[in-house]
Amino acid sequence: MQLTATPYRLLKKIRDEQFEEDHIAEYHLALLTGPHDLQVLVYNPVTRRALWMEDYVFPSSTSDDDWLSALQEVFDQHPFLTAGFWKKIIAGVKTPSFVQTPAALFDDAQASQYLQYNASVRPGEDILYFSQDGHGLVTSFAFPAAIKNWLLSVYASNHPVFTHQSCSLMEGVLHEARQQHDNPLYIYVDRFRLHILSAQPEGLRYYNQFFINNFSDYIRYIMLVMHTLGMNQQTGKVILWGYVGKNSPHYQEFYKYIQSITYGGRPGFLHFSYLFDEIQEHQYFDVWNMARLTLPS
Repeated sequence: MQLTATPYRLLKKIRDEQFEEDHIAEYHLALLTGPHDLQVLVYNPVTRRALWMEDYVFPSSTSDDDWLSALQEVFDQHPFLTAGFWKKIIAGVKTPSFVQTPAALFDDAQASQYLQYNASVRPGEDILYFSQDGHGLVTSFAFPAAIKNWLLSVYASNHPVFTHQSCSLMEGVLHEARQQHDNPLYIYVDRFRLHILSAQPEGLRYYNQFFINNFSDYIRYIMLVMHTLGMNQQTGKVILWGYVGKNSPHYQEFYKYIQSITYGGRPGFLHFSYLFDEIQEHQYFDVWNMARLTLPS
């Protein structure tokens, strides 16, 4: 008999002692997924406490069909993900096709046109948009239709709010910028992609993501953006989040070229018990800020 390999691996699972499956109707559920991974976050919107977090990778995923199959496998074997009675569900996608538009200029009938100015859209992708009213931004983005429709079928009586990874990163950085006075560059290292942002207290200055083919691409893109923004690599401050271990080769390489580089921390609006201490504080910045997108300011 031939065994079929499981299309996913669970890398991280944390269950807070206050999590109670019987209280799911009181909790928010955040899902953040891309072709190669899925993160799950459950949090209490009243106490703003993180209650459950999981990180899955899809090692054999090379197509949208593989991506969907891996998601279905995770959900089929999960104790509660298919529950439909969450207080709120938000589902974010990691795709390279997105564009931000000032809210004052945004026309929802033109969302597809805005996106096509900035990115290509593949067959089988739907165009969606997400508004961040507090920052005056609307993000148009591509979402694989098969995955979107499957999520709508899973949560048929409680449809998710759909958003894009860039929205959670911008949300986190724009709040962080209110506490900074030296206009640092913000970097998020994801699996296969590098996100670079610049923000001032009054709003977003720059955001883009770059696909990483080689290790040297990290420095090349960071130096390019610093030069574009007129930042000095010797004196400019950089704050780093993501899948980068302390004293990792990534960090050592960054430090060769950028003297003032530090790790960012977790957002202050969300509370974590000691059980989350096994996660380094600069990790999962995009996941934590998914929660902020569903909470009142």
